[in-house]
Amino acid sequence: MMLIVKVIIEGLGLGFLLYLMCAIGIRNGAIGMVHLYSSEVQKRVIENGLTTAEEIKRRSILFKALCIPGYFIYVLVCAYAINGARGFISGFWQMFAILSIMNIIDRLLVDGYWVGHTDAWNIPGTEDLKPYITARDKMKKWIMGTAGMAVISAALSGIMCLILK
Repeated sequence: MMLIVKVIIEGLGLGFLLYLMCAIGIRNGAIGMVHLYSSEVQKRVIENGLTTAEEIKRRSILFKALCIPGYFIYVLVCAYAINGARGFISGFWQMFAILSIMNIIDRLLVDGYWVGHTDAWNIPGTEDLKPYITARDKMKKWIMGTAGMAVISAALSGIMCLILK
């Protein structure tokens, strides 16, 4: 029972780190995270002179370079170093749970509430392109997020099984 509570807290911690990365990204306005918006929004902000395609690409690469390895390191440290996972199943379920909690936070709190119901993510001149995250986008994010978290957890757990032999 205690392990489940630890994994939930670790998932909440990863969700908080995601929130923090987003808050840092939009600290000078939502344009700082426009790489997460649809191509239509990106095209409009470029046309309106708010940024350049090169800047969008640079920010996207930076975000992925920080977040993806950061997520991997975080779940590996939590599952294997802190929680003592051994073997595939133990590591897999812990990492999948941690990543799934982060995914739920991202879908409900970040996308659903923060982006969908506050002005923090508004970009002037793109109001007619709202909602920034459409119902179709949300469905894809739920499906790909869940399947992606399972694949990532399985891959990382498999790698750890090979390393810990």
